[in-house]
Amino acid sequence: MIKGVLLDLAGVIYDGEDAVPGATEAVARLHEAGLLVCFVSNTTRSNKQAVLDRLARLGFSVTSDELFTPAQAARNWLRKHERSPHLLLHPDLIQEFQGLEGSRGKAIVVGDAGDAFDYEALNAAFRELVEGAELLALAANRTFRDSDGKLSLDAGAFVAALEFASQRDAIVLGKPAPAFFRSALATINCTEGEAVMIGDDAETDVAGALRIGFAHALLVRTGKYRHGDEGRFEPAPTATLRDISAAVDWILAKRREAG
Repeated sequence: MIKGVLLDLAGVIYDGEDAVPGATEAVARLHEAGLLVCFVSNTTRSNKQAVLDRLARLGFSVTSDELFTPAQAARNWLRKHERSPHLLLHPDLIQEFQGLEGSRGKAIVVGDAGDAFDYEALNAAFRELVEGAELLALAANRTFRDSDGKLSLDAGAFVAALEFASQRDAIVLGKPAPAFFRSALATINCTEGEAVMIGDDAETDVAGALRIGFAHALLVRTGKYRHGDEGRFEPAPTATLRDISAAVDWILAKRREAG
């Protein structure tokens, strides 16, 4: 029986500064059906409060406990391993890491730094890695859908460059890292076998969730979706659907079948 739903944000429930048509009603239907909902995002350009504020402006009622981000996972990791952060991030996210000091060395924290991805910043991070710092990737996405509606290069390419130069493997803290999905599910007290993931990224959202045992993962044809994405990665989506409204229809029908 489906108990919980993880919902990606950009491209699934909103697109730029607009809600995806029907998204607010679709999320409301999940709540009305008694399903547990956690909003998850690999965004590394906005801090958590900014994401919550955007959701509120678009008509979604989401509490801080219902939103799980890679920055949260990174803060938890830094505290657990007593590392101080060396940040290669977008300026809007830096405040999330204030006050974190560790006694066991440094960790490079890489997100979508935008224009800050210049040679000087990348080389400074590389030199820390050579000296023994860990490499934390808030996400390893290849692309994201930018404000102009086109795909732009995401942080994954820069993480790969640092891995190549330093001969170190990054610890990925956002989707598709198994720990990220499991931490998000823990916030709603739901197991993988009871959960559905809805996303617009066949690789990061869908295949990532299915690999760790999600009951279902649904790909929507909004956001960064491009024709044929459903056949490009394994495991393939449980279903590929028009948008979040159609995905919620699918989930509620599946629950009725199991009921």
